[in-house]
Amino acid sequence: MTILVRDIATLRQHISRWRAEGLSIALVPTMGALHEGHLALIDIATANAERVVVSAFVNPMQFAPNEDFEQYPRDLDADINAVEARGGHILFAPNTEEIYGDGFATRIEVGGVGEGLEANDRPGFLVGVATVVAKLLLQCAPDSAVFGEKDFQQLLVVRRLVLDLDIPVQILSCPIVRDEFGLALSSRNAYLSEEQTGIARKLNLVLREAGEKISAEEKISEVLERGESRLLQEGFDKVDYLELRDGESFDAVEALAPGDRPARLLAAVRLGSVRLIDNVPVR
Repeated sequence: MTILVRDIATLRQHISRWRAEGLSIALVPTMGALHEGHLALIDIATANAERVVVSAFVNPMQFAPNEDFEQYPRDLDADINAVEARGGHILFAPNTEEIYGDGFATRIEVGGVGEGLEANDRPGFLVGVATVVAKLLLQCAPDSAVFGEKDFQQLLVVRRLVLDLDIPVQILSCPIVRDEFGLALSSRNAYLSEEQTGIARKLNLVLREAGEKISAEEKISEVLERGESRLLQEGFDKVDYLELRDGESFDAVEALAPGDRPARLLAAVRLGSVRLIDNVPVR
């Protein structure tokens, strides 16, 4: 049975008991509104630990004033049922006051991998992610934590965070989970109309085709330019970015050579009021 926990003190009581029993613990940080992508994270967690904590916290620090914090989907009852069905042991669902108490004044900013792309288009977003993830890791003290590769820059930020701050946790990643047409699953997909969903499903197609051209040694700058034009032709309203980055350092990649470690082709596009992100590996 999955236990609903709303406060840090109770969470730590459960963690302490599990530790006393010698059990391994995994954390799956989410903002709730769980879909199959989140459930794949839980599957990885249950395969790697004896006890699994899933957090569901819509983090206000990673929303800009004009973004959808108030409208972001929330369904705690469905989340509890989903976590239980997947074998999770605790759903940790604190409110904002529990996480950011009176006078809270700390921000964690990760340089390097935390610069550019999402940091440019959503100022403060990655700072909010790094701050809340650090807090969740300290509150739960897990052996491992699982993040999805859809938010690839976020994944690299978390890895850099735990390395730099000597947080003793293994960061595991989960490949992107997609619908039958290739659209990366996201809680915000619920905002899309039927027509917009059809357009959104073109994003991964364009990315994969561009990645194949890069792998075939076509000039990267030209492939990216054509890819951006293609996205606009397919019906997207705006392309925030379409860039090829090193899969570890996150440096911009201008040329690939045989034997290079995998790069990532990343995109963020806007469709009506919805912002979609996706990425594909490029070898």
